[in-house]
Amino acid sequence: MGSRVAAALLRRGWDQASALMIPRLAPRSAPAPAVPRIGSGSGGGGCLLPPRPGPTGAFSSASRFAPFHAFRSLAPKTLLGQCTRKMSTTAAALNSTMANGAANSGLKLLVTKGPQAQKAVGIWLFGCAAWVFSLVILGGITRLTRSGLSMTDWKFTGEIPPVSNEAWLLEFEKYKQSPEYKRVNKGMSLEDFKFIYWMEYAHRMWGRALGFVFAGPFAYFIAKGYVTCQLGLRLSALFALGGAQGLIGWWMVKSGLEEPTSEYVQPRVSPYRLATHLTSAFVIYCGILWTALSVVMPDPPMGSMSWVNGAAKIRKLAIPVSAVVGITAISGAFVAGNDAGHAYNSFPKMGDTWVPEDVFSMEPFIRNFFENTSTVQLNHRILATTTLLSVAGLWLAARKIDMHPAVKSLIGSTLGMAALQFTMVIDSDMYTLISVLYHGANSIDRLDSRGRFGFKSSDGCTPSFQAY
Repeated sequence: MGSRVAAALLRRGWDQASALMIPRLAPRSAPAPAVPRIGSGSGGGGCLLPPRPGPTGAFSSASRFAPFHAFRSLAPKTLLGQCTRKMSTTAAALNSTMANGAANSGLKLLVTKGPQAQKAVGIWLFGCAAWVFSLVILGGITRLTRSGLSMTDWKFTGEIPPVSNEAWLLEFEKYKQSPEYKRVNKGMSLEDFKFIYWMEYAHRMWGRALGFVFAGPFAYFIAKGYVTCQLGLRLSALFALGGAQGLIGWWMVKSGLEEPTSEYVQPRVSPYRLATHLTSAFVIYCGILWTALSVVMPDPPMGSMSWVNGAAKIRKLAIPVSAVVGITAISGAFVAGNDAGHAYNSFPKMGDTWVPEDVFSMEPFIRNFFENTSTVQLNHRILATTTLLSVAGLWLAARKIDMHPAVKSLIGSTLGMAALQFTMVIDSDMYTLISVLYHGANSIDRLDSRGRFGFKSSDGCTPSFQAY
């Protein structure tokens, strides 16, 4: 009899018994429903069994379940015991990860040899990022003073500037053969030529100096064993991109030294090449800045799991906003390349209309977005407005999400920079030197804010707070 009942229980009641065991693992705020127990056990509770009606419809007496005492002792040691041990092991692992994250940081560090080495490499990288920032600003000054085409040749190793009067006259004669002198600066004095020459020379030499500032300490840190393989590969890629940037710069300048196809067109560099040059500079700047943050903050302070989830949510929203910011910055290069910045000096209208009549006058149609002065400026205005609204929407969404205060403050600063940048869009329509330079510098600063925000939000997307 006992063996038949045990077999029936194992066959028909195992799923129900397992389901009834699960509520015992629930929080105290949601107690499991009371069910008949068999045995008391040392812990105050026995095995939970489903009610089974007897022959008369009533629940049978405990004596009828004497053969099930073996099953009562078996269940807690198998199903319930395994569940409890598994949950305990998982909780202990999670607590160990969150409490002892720093202990595992050696697997994540990009710099070895201790905190002092980490600090030295971090300061060097932040200095290189600031150097790139200044180089972009100097490039903007060079373009606004129309100095970029003053040097008609380029040498990879650089060159010594003219010193004697004869050397200056020789360089001036080279410039006189260029289309820019013939169509724009004909009759320029030697003193005026010296000014634009020095501007372009300073821009080139400042870029070459950055190569030495980057390569020298990089080699030193490798020799000292500070740099891990991962960091070494990343920095090598950035160094190679910096070297290519010099070639891209000359490729851009060379397009401005070619004779224009129309006699009514002023010589200027290709807007496509200018956009490539500027985009490359942005990539280098953001890459160095991100790497510097990775070095000095390899294992950010831990926060609550709600902060982790909040950072993951806001990062999904931030990705498309970042794309809009980048596209807007690149569109500014086409504005500069087409001299479209001062084509319309009113806002929000462009002249007397909202949309110029010649906005789609070029063939094929796609050329209008990159070469048509009216279309290029209209695109930049629309993108600037979209950027401001996107960042404002991100800020409003962040206010309702629980996340690290530092992430929220960075979103707020990004909104402030976007609003200031939008104001500079309007002011730079007046096209003063200061407003345009400030507009360009602020675009880099906005990328800086987005880079730091992206870094902080990625820190909170996993329990380890580390994505690289």
